[in-house]
Amino acid sequence: MSGDRPPRPHRIGLAVLRRLPLIGTLIGLGLAVWLVATNDLSAVAAAFGRIGLVGFAGVTLVRALVVLACGFAWARILDGLSPAPASACLILRFVREGINVLLPVASVGGDVLGARLLTFWGVTGTLAAASVLADMLFQVGTLALFAALGAGLLSQVEGPAAAELAHWTLRTLAVAGLAVAAFFAFQRTGIVRVVEDRIASLGRRFVRETEARPEPPQRIQGALDTVWAAERRGRLVQSFALHALAWLLGAAEVAVVLSCIGVESISLSEILVIEALSQAIKAAAFLVPSGLGVQEGGLVLVCGLFGIDAGTAIALSLARRVPDVVLGLPALLVWQNLEARRTGVRPATPSCDRP
Repeated sequence: MSGDRPPRPHRIGLAVLRRLPLIGTLIGLGLAVWLVATNDLSAVAAAFGRIGLVGFAGVTLVRALVVLACGFAWARILDGLSPAPASACLILRFVREGINVLLPVASVGGDVLGARLLTFWGVTGTLAAASVLADMLFQVGTLALFAALGAGLLSQVEGPAAAELAHWTLRTLAVAGLAVAAFFAFQRTGIVRVVEDRIASLGRRFVRETEARPEPPQRIQGALDTVWAAERRGRLVQSFALHALAWLLGAAEVAVVLSCIGVESISLSEILVIEALSQAIKAAAFLVPSGLGVQEGGLVLVCGLFGIDAGTAIALSLARRVPDVVLGLPALLVWQNLEARRTGVRPATPSCDRP
């Protein structure tokens, strides 16, 4: 009987993929519970209480500047190619962040939805997707460089634990560098076109001879070629530099919180190490929504190298989640408002996409 047939492998794979965010959430919750159970909650509460409203406001302001820098970086990629103003990229960058940090999706879910929402400003779907792919490449590439800076600074710190973490980070970054290079090659060598052709051929196979042939799809590869055109190198360099600036600005969040808590004997290089390596650890666990538990564990590990106790490190992590909520909730409301008004969006203008 058909009901007794074993499930096909591809269906099993799709089912697993759909459950990855849930699996990541459960892993993050388990790690968070373990951290709470193995640390002094009173020390965490005491450190968190010393931050105060001024500290929380400062952290939120810095985060807003970071997201704005990333929004301008995205806008530079689209400059001259789309009818969307820079303000659209700024708004949608906050939406992308809000989805990634507050909803149970992998850390790229907001980016996928951000590309879709960009079409509400008259940008073609192919160009929107291409711009997000380039934006993600710059974001990951600059994070790798930032983490390398942190590992280099950490290698100057005395002690076997610091040396071991620095060496582990550099080895991991070597692998990450290959992944970034592969991501770049995916966009620049025509691999996307091969994938598109394969999908199109599969689609035609299921069209009957008596049925009308579908219109040829617009090419994402053509949009990528437009984004990466040689004459646009200046804009792309500016986007890359803005992403690098955003990672450096993030270190100000660490400085503000630690200063409010009362940690004074810490240098700028140590702050950069804490920010760079904790962000790298969080990014490595991108399947865990918002780095739940991973962010806390990473900060406990890295802060411990500089004599900062676990309670303070966890309080630092919790303080950095305040902007997630303060900025993320309004961003989600903006998203819902955009969805409600999508019937009146501007039609796409595909003139900038190459065939």
